[in-house]
Amino acid sequence: MVPATQSLTGQSSVPTGTSRPDRDRIVSMFAGRKPRAWGLTPPGVALSLPKGTKSIALTFDCCGGPGGSGFDRSLLAALERHSVPATFFLNARWVRSNPALTRELAANPSFEIANHGTTHRPLSVTGQSAYGLAGTSDPGIVYDEIMGAQAELTAATGSAPRFFRSGTAHYDEIAVEICRALRLVPVNFTVNGDGGATYPAPFVTGELLSGRPGSIVIAHANRPEAGTGAGVAAALPRMMGQGTRFIRLSDAPPI
Repeated sequence: MVPATQSLTGQSSVPTGTSRPDRDRIVSMFAGRKPRAWGLTPPGVALSLPKGTKSIALTFDCCGGPGGSGFDRSLLAALERHSVPATFFLNARWVRSNPALTRELAANPSFEIANHGTTHRPLSVTGQSAYGLAGTSDPGIVYDEIMGAQAELTAATGSAPRFFRSGTAHYDEIAVEICRALRLVPVNFTVNGDGGATYPAPFVTGELLSGRPGSIVIAHANRPEAGTGAGVAAALPRMMGQGTRFIRLSDAPPI
């Protein structure tokens, strides 16, 4: 079992081979397994970049659904103005509402697309809830939540995502094992950059400035009315002036 403080070096536990297990195989493999851990940091979830990494990874969720299908153009402009790379975790609902934006983000070589689930649910084999959202309830539904979005994102962008983050960023460790069996790395964060798009801009700036080499920062790109865009825009030149370097998750040092 992978320690809760697992970094992206945990990619080594992702099965190799030419094909992922199908839904029936996942159900068979994980039937009857009872989780013991639940939350943001269960065993197997990557919380930081590999030890010794001198850069920071900025990650932005686009959650979709009611009130969550917008896009913060000011955030995008700040990233592009400073040539800062980032990883965008897209939910299938957001992709359906923003097909042109999805293609635009995927076409930008500074960015990469990651999987944020199909219906934006916490990832559980027992239906655990987070923030009032009911989680997936069994291994088959976990498979659907991951692979439904994986198929849509691959079709929309022409490339299969390597990383996954659940809706609400909550998991149990059995669901994490399923994610890794499907050859995706489940990723959470070291720094909560915008508190689910609730922090005012100065607080967002302060959170980003608290990041250290190896940190994974989470924030949101789907709430243009939030303080995220302005907070990130203010933080980036200060961070770069301090010598901070940024990478996409897939640019982390090799295992």
